[in-house]
Amino acid sequence: MSLRLENVSYIYGKGTTTETAALKNINLEIEKEEFVAIIGHTGSGKSTLIQHFNGLEKATEGNVYYNDKNIYDSDFNMKELRCRVGLVFQYPEHQLFEETVLKDVCFGPLNQGLSKEQAKERAIEALKLVGMREELYESSPFELSGGQKRRAAIAGVLAMEPDLLILDEPTAGLDPAGRDKILNQIKMLHERKKIGVILVSHSMEDVANYAQRIIVMNKGEVKYDDTPEKVFKNYRELERIGLAAPQITYIMHQLREDGLKVDEDIINLEQAKESILKSLGR
Repeated sequence: MSLRLENVSYIYGKGTTTETAALKNINLEIEKEEFVAIIGHTGSGKSTLIQHFNGLEKATEGNVYYNDKNIYDSDFNMKELRCRVGLVFQYPEHQLFEETVLKDVCFGPLNQGLSKEQAKERAIEALKLVGMREELYESSPFELSGGQKRRAAIAGVLAMEPDLLILDEPTAGLDPAGRDKILNQIKMLHERKKIGVILVSHSMEDVANYAQRIIVMNKGEVKYDDTPEKVFKNYRELERIGLAAPQITYIMHQLREDGLKVDEDIINLEQAKESILKSLGR
């Protein structure tokens, strides 16, 4: 599986007085099984970008390719694309609508043409994968907690057996414990099911801890596209565009300034611990 954008631009209100370029000449390729984070300040274009990945928005200019096939060709199966490239919106209540959690998760597989029995089997497997308790299967999705709604929404996409899972701020509004549970579940799915993951997040700590690659959006353009370590090395420039590095990076820079010979480009606590102990000769 590969997803490729070539010279993609997107303009809101084209030809009107409110014309705005949301994306400008984007060139990206995302390979199978990657765990990619997309970050950027509000209005940077990241949400518009991910909606091009499964055809929810159509580029004003340029093309999008899935497995080397142009998704804008007249004979391209857009329905199949949206099964293979699943998107979980920031607010899960926007995509939960059935009477029960189980029925909601069955909707996608049924829409793919599976029998009721096959859809139920897929749905139960997906609910187990996201850690949803069995006693909640027959509950209304609207009676769930915020974290449970996220799990149900993710299960609804997983039940369609996608190659790529896109999550728009999946931990928004959750407490720290709930956030960690969701992100650890996503990491487990990525490792166990070999699903590619695209995570849109405002949390620098989260993307530093989980992503293998970070794409930084700014004013509709790709500012950086590299490993977390290399991206956060540019923390001063990130600050200028309304972002930051993980807090531990700032701490390590301060320790370095104070005379401790630590690696100042550290991005997570485990790395920081090792670097500090090494600098102390322990």
